[in-house]
Amino acid sequence: MSRLVVISNRLADPRKPAAGGLAVALGETLNQTGGLWFGWSGTVTEDGLPGEGTLHTRQAGNVTLATVDLCREDHDSYYYGYSNSVLWPVFHYRLDLADFNAGYIAGYRRVNQMFARKLLPLLKEDDTIWVHDYHLIPLAAELRALGCRQKIGFFLHIPVPPPLIMAAIPQHEWLMRSFFAYDLVGLQSEADVAHFTRYLDKEADAQSVGAQRLRAFGATVQVAAFPIGIDVDEFTHLTQAPEAMDTFTAMREEYSRRRLLLGVDRLDYSKGIPQRVRAFRELLSRYPENQHSATMIMIASPSRDSVNAYADLRTELEGLCGAINGDFGDLDWMPLRYIHRTVARKRVPGLCRAAAVGLVTPLRDGMNLVAKEYVAAQDPQDPGVLVLSRFAGAAEQLKEALLVNPYDTQGMADSIQAALQMPLPERQRRHQRLMERIREHDVHWWRKTYLAALAEAGEDDDRSHLAAGGRRPGGGGTVAATVGG
Repeated sequence: MSRLVVISNRLADPRKPAAGGLAVALGETLNQTGGLWFGWSGTVTEDGLPGEGTLHTRQAGNVTLATVDLCREDHDSYYYGYSNSVLWPVFHYRLDLADFNAGYIAGYRRVNQMFARKLLPLLKEDDTIWVHDYHLIPLAAELRALGCRQKIGFFLHIPVPPPLIMAAIPQHEWLMRSFFAYDLVGLQSEADVAHFTRYLDKEADAQSVGAQRLRAFGATVQVAAFPIGIDVDEFTHLTQAPEAMDTFTAMREEYSRRRLLLGVDRLDYSKGIPQRVRAFRELLSRYPENQHSATMIMIASPSRDSVNAYADLRTELEGLCGAINGDFGDLDWMPLRYIHRTVARKRVPGLCRAAAVGLVTPLRDGMNLVAKEYVAAQDPQDPGVLVLSRFAGAAEQLKEALLVNPYDTQGMADSIQAALQMPLPERQRRHQRLMERIREHDVHWWRKTYLAALAEAGEDDDRSHLAAGGRRPGGGGTVAATVGG
């Protein structure tokens, strides 16, 4: 069995459950093979040189954690710049929030080149390399340019936009060409695979060369959907742990006369938080019986506060929450509790279990694991109802949730009311089916299925020209791909 090498922007110690199900799932395979996990250290140095960084290594059980520091210029152009001011908004369909600063892409490429240089000496000939997320799209191309011939897979945790939106990115062809340095590209949903292949059809004259395989830019890649899941058993265990049970008991006692609605997100414009708050206001107006009987807890943990779009979002959200409490609140009832800080992971299952309605209503999301965690935390005998945006990747799987359009304020209010009024037998029926779905496709299924597909991915004829700056050969034909997993 070859050693697994995982590369991601940030690392987590796979021995610690607080790191989350993804880190634990990856840690299983990393520990089996004496694996390596590589990425940014999280440290920004003020006196470093662009394109240079200090490599640190340490052991976490049988896993080697290798991290690299970034200088301020590289961090700001690679992380805040291209990754989170270009790729994040565009891939979430928000062209209006993208900052196409010409200097960002140079920093993005420079850091990926530096990561490749630092990683290459750590690799073994038979390693299997698994690269994660939008920060590192060109990493395989940079590794190939240095002579790396190992199997390399990529998984994108965020959605893929439609072709016309993708084409708004300056040098979008270079970005998409970078995917063809991989043996396997994994995406979250069937919709993402469709957008990916349609782009290649329209912009690159790609050809289908077999099931799930595409040829363009003189290279071949396998593309398929592998919807990520959660560690259901781990989260169920967390639900029964003392911290979660204490939180559940405290919520039930404090809100003994209320029905709780819960939203837990990072403060991000993709999450649809202001739209959710407006729907709650509409609920109180259209269905006044919920006044004094329903309370929303809205947890929005800090996220990239130095980016203007996030600061503006926080200001907007605080205004909306204050207005609801001012207009509807009473001496013995606060309609909405807004918390702008991170709540300990061990307490989240207790909050989910106490909530009659879980509100997961992003404007666009790759998957959204909070939706699955809410389902896993419920009491099967008296489960809450998941209200889920149709624009979350999870909506392709969680069909028994109440699917909503977060842009339709009145429609979302009606769905929340339906959730609050849903009879127990229907709630139990929906919850049972949702649990079957999240157990069938949990994080362990995702890891095993992806790595099995990567092991079987065909060898490419030549990827040497796919290094950054390489030119595209001529192509032709029609693109096609099917969904795997």
